[in-house]
Amino acid sequence: MAFHLRRITDGAGDSGARSEALSWKEDGKLDKVVDYKPTVGCSMLVGSITARSYSANDYWLTTPVTEILETIENEDTTYYKFRTGNSVYEWWNGSYPSETSKN
Repeated sequence: MAFHLRRITDGAGDSGARSEALSWKEDGKLDKVVDYKPTVGCSMLVGSITARSYSANDYWLTTPVTEILETIENEDTTYYKFRTGNSVYEWWNGSYPSETSKN
């Protein structure tokens, strides 16, 4: 199963078998994995389970999610559009939803 994360403004992000909603302790250290889908208060990490290269990142990590803007869940896809402190992202697995299914 592939997960996809894309920043709306420039298309930056990553894809892979790894998707984790991470919560943080007050001291900035990792607390735990809360879910695999975007979750308010958690950072999203999406990418490779194993290293793909030594010259590029193997994952994309967002700042904490502040708001879920849109969700679509059906037999073809699970899609979330969400806001972090400084960006808006799309996250999905399965097929990218068509414009008609997003409206």
